Amino acid sequence: MKAFGDSESLCFILGNIFCWKLNMPSSVVNNFIYFPETEILRIIYQSGAVYDYFKVPLHIIENFGKASSRGKYLNKVIKPRFAYKKVK
Repeated sequence: MKAFGDSESLCFILGNIFCWKLNMPSSVVNNFIYFPETEILRIIYQSGAVYDYFKVPLHIIENFGKASSRGKYLNKVIKPRFAYKKVK
């Protein structure tokens, strides 16, 4: 397992899965997991809801992880561009 990040987030690489643990989660996003082989972004919301977003390229994930407001980035960049499905 490799880990990297800054004071606001920590990324774990577990095999082919990128998992971000947000130390300062937004009011919207609790955590997110990225599956690079399938380009699926799984977002765990503060409400407990879980959604998968499809065909999300890695550079979007990297920018999402660094965004000062993950909720705004999610609403402006990810939701309008990528198909999604509620998982839970």
